[in-house]
Amino acid sequence: MDQWDQDFVDLVTTGHVTIRKDGTGGFQLGAVQGEMDCRIEDLGAGPLLGFTWDGSDECDPASGRGWVKVKGNQMDGHLFFHLGDDSAFTAKRLK
Repeated sequence: MDQWDQDFVDLVTTGHVTIRKDGTGGFQLGAVQGEMDCRIEDLGAGPLLGFTWDGSDECDPASGRGWVKVKGNQMDGHLFFHLGDDSAFTAKRLK
């Protein structure tokens, strides 16, 4: 992530993003966790997976939106907090 170092990303558990075939997903990045509602979008620059999320940040309610582009075993994206911070991220498939 461009705003958090790897030690923070792995603070609670190994940082991860999971996207399921049914369009749901979830993530844990540091003390931030969220459940995702995903949709494939095409905004003119090719398809991407857009999502909204709802969860918590250090046990306080948090929500936002984001997007990812998947290429091979790598996912590049951006996570936005509603009325707050945002950060780009890269994730690699483990399985």
